[in-house]
Amino acid sequence: MQVTVFGATGRIGWLVVERLLADGHGVVAFVHDPGRVRRADPALLPLPGRLTDRAAVAEALRGSGAVISALGPSLRRGGAMDLADGVRVIVTAMRGAGIDRFIGLATPSVADPRDAPHWKRRIRLLMGRAMFPHAVHELTEMVDLVVGSDLDYTLARVVAAVDGPRRGTLRAGFLGRDPIAMSSTRADIADFLVDQLTDRRFSRAMPVVSG
Repeated sequence: MQVTVFGATGRIGWLVVERLLADGHGVVAFVHDPGRVRRADPALLPLPGRLTDRAAVAEALRGSGAVISALGPSLRRGGAMDLADGVRVIVTAMRGAGIDRFIGLATPSVADPRDAPHWKRRIRLLMGRAMFPHAVHELTEMVDLVVGSDLDYTLARVVAAVDGPRRGTLRAGFLGRDPIAMSSTRADIADFLVDQLTDRRFSRAMPVVSG
């Protein structure tokens, strides 16, 4: 399959690209600066552009069967385009291209209907909103946009991403129902995102992923 990756040169996004290539997929890496693409591969096409450029986003989707977004919110207001605005452009272009599968990132600060009432859930929600209010606002808008679409989405709610080797012990579930650890490696998160191309257990769901 050809997969379009947004946020491809980020710390998780690049690991997604490498895993896709290792699995034999073709990759279109939509990037602001193609000079940051650190690998030459016949199966990898770096495509420069901005999310404000609807034509460039549509071109990045040409021939792809799925989208993986490793885009994250800004931690402060101003400067970059809001995450929700960028994802809105992607979702619109996906509809135009007839692409259904969207895999992306979120946070436990945004609730999933499958979460059960639990004090840990309330603490996680309050902490995220207190420490990074603008980021949580962006993510909430993005989640509402994706969940409200007709796309076949999976949004991985990441507790805390850390550097480190692939452990292969990532757990996925819902707050108040399943055991959730405090962190996960970016390599394991990248693997989870790529695995969702074929694993539909979390179709139209937002599991929390942790080590």
